[in-house]
Amino acid sequence: MALAGLGSSVDVVAQATASQNISNKARFTLKYAPTLEMFKENAGKDPVDNLKFIADQGFRAAYDLGMITRSPEEQEKIANEAQRLGLELGQFSLKTWDIPFVSDKSEAAKLIKEKMLAGLEIQKRTGINKALIVLGYCDPKLHIEKQTANVIENLRMCCEIVEKNGIELLMEPLNTLVNHPGVFLMRTTQAKMICVAVDHPNCKMVDDLYHQQVTEGNLISNMETCWDYIGSIHIGDNPGRNEPTTGEINYKNIFQYLYDRKYNEVLSCEHGQSKPGKEGELAIIKAYRAVDPA
Repeated sequence: MALAGLGSSVDVVAQATASQNISNKARFTLKYAPTLEMFKENAGKDPVDNLKFIADQGFRAAYDLGMITRSPEEQEKIANEAQRLGLELGQFSLKTWDIPFVSDKSEAAKLIKEKMLAGLEIQKRTGINKALIVLGYCDPKLHIEKQTANVIENLRMCCEIVEKNGIELLMEPLNTLVNHPGVFLMRTTQAKMICVAVDHPNCKMVDDLYHQQVTEGNLISNMETCWDYIGSIHIGDNPGRNEPTTGEINYKNIFQYLYDRKYNEVLSCEHGQSKPGKEGELAIIKAYRAVDPA
């Protein structure tokens, strides 16, 4: 059943079931990237089947933060299938939660180097050139200025390791009010300051719109302020951290801003779903149809 280009395709998708070979091939304008687990009720647990489903719904990208935990064979399989389907793969995570970037200890530097080298191997197998990093938690025994200086030095070291392979390192500010009390990096302007100090083209930041709505609001203005240093954008509404249209963030205006800005990077759908089951997954697709720029 060909649904591409039909204005009623969203309603058809919302009413369909997985057994009816759901299809909604009209391509989205922006590169929204579902995870490989977002549609498991409709597509099953296999990541390749999820990629097929994602492409069949008109998405232009996908991402898997947990790529580093997969076997080399599965990483290659996912990358090959994404390429076959014409899907761009967004960033993977280097899983640096437990590494204190605020430290100048040799033990911390060793752990950081190991993660960078692991990232190079993933890039070789998948071709993904963006790696997400979290800078860890504050150290109450160090002045904030000393912590910041240590972060800058550690990121310079990271950039020296990955620069030949062209990997962009994306540090992510997180909110401390709801999800991550005690983390070092919280605000977009703080991340920009660090990027400026590191002074390397491979050092960028993530703008997670859910986290920043909790932390600072003023989302479009802050994107404009930090634009040259934003290497990736994450999507999630607030409160609830679910799909667009379920909270207070005006994603229709934000996506129009990005479209007008000619933003052509992956937008990672880092959120849950507001409704359970297959219908909840299909509601995610419907929500993105509602806010995608025409």
